[in-house]
Amino acid sequence: MPGAAHTPLLRLTHRIFAMGIVAGLDSAPDFTRIVVCDTDTGAVLRQGYAPHPVDGDRPADVDPQAWLLSLGEAAGGGLLEGVQAIGVSAQQNAVVPLDAQGGTVRPAMVGGDKRAQVAAADLIDALGGREAWAQAVGCVPQAAQPVTKLRWLAKNEPDAALRTAMLMQAHDWLVWQLLGRPVRRTTDRGGASGTGYWSAATGNYRADLVELALGHQAMLPEVIGPADAAGTTPEGLLISAGTGETMSAAFGLGIGLGDAVVSLGASGSVMAVHREALVDSTGMITSLADATGMHLPVVTTLNAVRTLRGTAELLGLPDLESLSELATKSTPGAHGLVLLPYLEGERTPNLPHTAGSIAGLRRESMKGEHLARAAFEGMLCGLADALDVLRGRGVEVRRVFLLGAAAELPAVQAAAPMLFGAQVVVPQPADYAAIGAARQAAWALGVSQGTLDRRNPPMWQGATGQVLEPGDELAVGQAVRQQFVSVREQTHPGAFRP
Repeated sequence: MPGAAHTPLLRLTHRIFAMGIVAGLDSAPDFTRIVVCDTDTGAVLRQGYAPHPVDGDRPADVDPQAWLLSLGEAAGGGLLEGVQAIGVSAQQNAVVPLDAQGGTVRPAMVGGDKRAQVAAADLIDALGGREAWAQAVGCVPQAAQPVTKLRWLAKNEPDAALRTAMLMQAHDWLVWQLLGRPVRRTTDRGGASGTGYWSAATGNYRADLVELALGHQAMLPEVIGPADAAGTTPEGLLISAGTGETMSAAFGLGIGLGDAVVSLGASGSVMAVHREALVDSTGMITSLADATGMHLPVVTTLNAVRTLRGTAELLGLPDLESLSELATKSTPGAHGLVLLPYLEGERTPNLPHTAGSIAGLRRESMKGEHLARAAFEGMLCGLADALDVLRGRGVEVRRVFLLGAAAELPAVQAAAPMLFGAQVVVPQPADYAAIGAARQAAWALGVSQGTLDRRNPPMWQGATGQVLEPGDELAVGQAVRQQFVSVREQTHPGAFRP
């Protein structure tokens, strides 16, 4: 799309002020959000928002032009007046296959693409198993990953696969468009680490894995450093490296060594900052890179809030708030009731074909409030298991940031600190991915001006929120954890390798 650099986004940024103002944009699966921040403090000065103009609820294929259209709309009304640099965060796992001229071969393949599940299994077998993938690139192919989508493309749309000459992710493509589609195409460590064909441990692409998946080689973006600029527009606007949403949100939160982030969605994830890449032969740890030059090991669970919603429906309750209120009428340990929340099978531990179960049923425990409590404890104990996978590999966890709407529930806040064995912070709602992108832009701008060191990002205030301590209930939490672990081991012996 020649001339894409002259979108409404960049026409609004021709005035460059002496004082530092930067912007971060987050192109999420459903919308674009932009924040404009003070370079020195990170204070959000103004913000914009626009939904992507797409049909249906999160389609598997999206024309990437939709991302540009919502970007231009979100930047309207002079939002970017005076901005000197922009950082780009975007949804992960979106693959944009390009032909030799830089045109899209087909719509971008985005999101949790379940149609590629067979392709994931094919790739695992083709390289020799889960351990071989973990050793090669720090992760085992999942249906949503770019490498798996390439395998699906080769098997189901061979003509499109054959025409694919260049591979980009969403944030790579957006940065490239904002710069006017230059010959140089870039990405960052964070985004590259989620592809399934770049290793965070070695810092190198595995082009052979691209060929294994796609059937032939393809050009890949240059991986640049966290504080590097991808380029400068003709108007003088600096564009930083960009990164994936997960890495950008972590950067926006301000997490560092000793911090972990637990995200409560339908499924759950646990990630923490670490100095080195972790190679996990079981495949439970996905070894990602962060947005600062360090590493971001991630462990996911298939069952988090879906466990709460299922329990609420079983008990005839209208919402999770009602379930939380009921659970608070019980006590820690739920009168011996233990719910193993493996409703969709499970990844941590690796039990893909199992189901959830309830243990400890006695006459006195057969009350709604105890089942409600067991659902919250089961969900959180499953996430504590994921935290322990990281701790077992030497990752220090002193503080846990708890994200997601369910983090606001009183039953979650009451149980999480004692079950996680750490201080828990429930951050104030904010656009952390967009803020992280803006912080990256400020870093690249400062390095280019000689005011910041490329080894140290700008010292913006991190996330603020409610701080919860385990306090005197730590021993109680350990007892509840032990009750959960005992039932898990009886039901699924050896599910976690030592």
